[in-house]
Amino acid sequence: MGGNDKGLIYFNGLPLFEHVTRKLTSQVSNVVISANRNIEIYQSIGLRVLSDTLPDYPGPLAGMLSAMQNLDSEWFLFCPCDTPNIPDDLACKLWEQKGASRAVWVNDGERDHPTIALIHKKLAVSLENYLASGERRVMFFLRESGGHSVRFQDQMNNFINVNSPEDLAQWEHK
Repeated sequence: MGGNDKGLIYFNGLPLFEHVTRKLTSQVSNVVISANRNIEIYQSIGLRVLSDTLPDYPGPLAGMLSAMQNLDSEWFLFCPCDTPNIPDDLACKLWEQKGASRAVWVNDGERDHPTIALIHKKLAVSLENYLASGERRVMFFLRESGGHSVRFQDQMNNFINVNSPEDLAQWEHK
């Protein structure tokens, strides 16, 4: 997105992050935003904003770790700001199909979406160690933690990633 803060890019009349927060508000008891810049803008909608606890912004896992270290919850549902069409049953379906796993993520029937994940707080220490070792691969960490995917068959459009102006134009108003 040309170096712009992706969460603040407008999509169908709202910043991308607001689409996600609106969808999640009806599914979970507490929505928190992970952001490392433009904090005041994210705070303007009245939600708590957390920044990475690790230096140099080492990717999505760092934001996940920060949430797990700073929030009092047993389970965490993570969803990136660039997936504005997440389904209304995302949290419920991940919860119902987690089984004994401490980590589950979305599979849309064709591909995995490891940054859309439900993760137990007990994985915080292993995540911290994983990041300290220099690793950054989300899928690898989730699999090493004994996690598995949850299939959302034929819901590819619910998990589109808006990664470029072309993606934005393709999906706007659909």
